[in-house]
Amino acid sequence: MNSISVRKLKREDLELVLQWRNEPAVRNNMYTNHVITIEEHSAWFEKCQTDESVVNLIFERNMMPAGIISFSKINCLQGTAEWAFYSGNTSIRGVGTLMELCALRYAFNKLSLRKLCCEVLSFNESVIKFHKKFGFQVEGIKKKHYLRDEQVFDIYQLAIFKDEWKAQISALEERYLSKLEVQI
Repeated sequence: MNSISVRKLKREDLELVLQWRNEPAVRNNMYTNHVITIEEHSAWFEKCQTDESVVNLIFERNMMPAGIISFSKINCLQGTAEWAFYSGNTSIRGVGTLMELCALRYAFNKLSLRKLCCEVLSFNESVIKFHKKFGFQVEGIKKKHYLRDEQVFDIYQLAIFKDEWKAQISALEERYLSKLEVQI
């Protein structure tokens, strides 16, 4: 049977994750879009290790690493967090859908959040539409907020609440996860 799972990011994963992170298609959609050095990447990992408001997960498909899911600004008192993800291999059809479903399940079941937020740069319209497919709604737009290469972009702020997720997720999970062994 095909399987998907998530596990904590380990030091041994850093080289592979850095390779994914430095792919032009990934870098272009990030706030920090330069080629990340191993020193920068290692410093990021070390900082995350001591930050209780951060959880970084490796998404695996059939026991092979396929992407990273990151939760940040986790506020247990408020039940909120921000998240982001990227695939290690964009040629795997449907991996983004599986990653998003796993991230939502992890956020609401494991982290016990009531609200999950994300930000998307305005030129990344396909990701804005993608998140909306899973129930995320645009809560606001930071107008002309991000400057890159002498161009200014808006930042879309999206969020989903646990109760909204529960109301619509069963159909999506049945469609995409029913034939998979899922370990979250």
